[in-house]
Amino acid sequence: MTGKVKVAIIGSGNIGTDLMIKVMRNSRHLEMSAMVGVDPQSDGLARASRLGVTTTAEGLDGLLKLDLFNDIDIVFDATSAGAHRRHNDVLQQHGVQVIDLTPAAIGPYVIPAINLEAENATNMNMVTCGGQATIPIVAAVSRVTKVHYAEIVASIASKSAGPGTRANIDEFTETTRSAIETLGGATRGKAIIVLNPAEPPLIMRDTVFVLSDLVDQQAIEDSIARMVASVQAYVPGYRLKQKVQFDVISPEQPLNVPGIGPKHGLKTSVFLEVEGAAHYLPAYAGNLDIMTSAALACADMMARRRIAAGIARGHKEAA
Repeated sequence: MTGKVKVAIIGSGNIGTDLMIKVMRNSRHLEMSAMVGVDPQSDGLARASRLGVTTTAEGLDGLLKLDLFNDIDIVFDATSAGAHRRHNDVLQQHGVQVIDLTPAAIGPYVIPAINLEAENATNMNMVTCGGQATIPIVAAVSRVTKVHYAEIVASIASKSAGPGTRANIDEFTETTRSAIETLGGATRGKAIIVLNPAEPPLIMRDTVFVLSDLVDQQAIEDSIARMVASVQAYVPGYRLKQKVQFDVISPEQPLNVPGIGPKHGLKTSVFLEVEGAAHYLPAYAGNLDIMTSAALACADMMARRRIAAGIARGHKEAA
């Protein structure tokens, strides 16, 4: 008995490979058991094999055939929104905890700095990279005053966007928008993603615009500072790019909020950057780092609960 919960990753691309390295280097409660892909020549499968991790290039069906599958408690899905629906259906039948790194949004949205400890679903959705970076800021404003509208723009280096990310742009915008409202507390949300082809590649940058009721600006600034510190606890490269900016929108010159109409109040502008830990891709790929770091935090919490309750599948015989 290792005292850790065994996990598998489906998806041997950029996100899955970075996550594997994080599990092996940083996890407190997880043991990396299997890496699953569909391309036998993928770098992720090759790297996993070199690290001594069991691999299969037969997708989910290949994972189910492995003898060690019966000991796996948690599966990360780093494929696509479309593929995740089938993966989740099958894994739920086997009583496996699923952590979804696609925009499928089958389970509840989870952002560690906002609601990690409160969720205990069998499928946990990590929203999107842009959502992980920006929605905590919206939530920070929401805990001080009423947020009418929040708009986020996530700009990532084109080189850090793999095939899965590119295939899910529509799902990205819809899932992030929904989570801005559900977790961020905004009446109305909007999400935009920009794939920047600049050379050399630029670090992930995120912009958050929030229109809220008028309130003490220092209270909002303090709330944002606390939230940034909470995110930095699991994403050290997360930081404010500059001081929070405020604009008072007068009733005489209101902003026309899509779906709501004219609104006045306080506009808060927040500018962020996310530097990656460079476990797999270079440091500019903060979008990848914040997603895998959030998933790792989620899985560690779920594993801690399973170990405490004595329900880890791989520990049954030892128990």
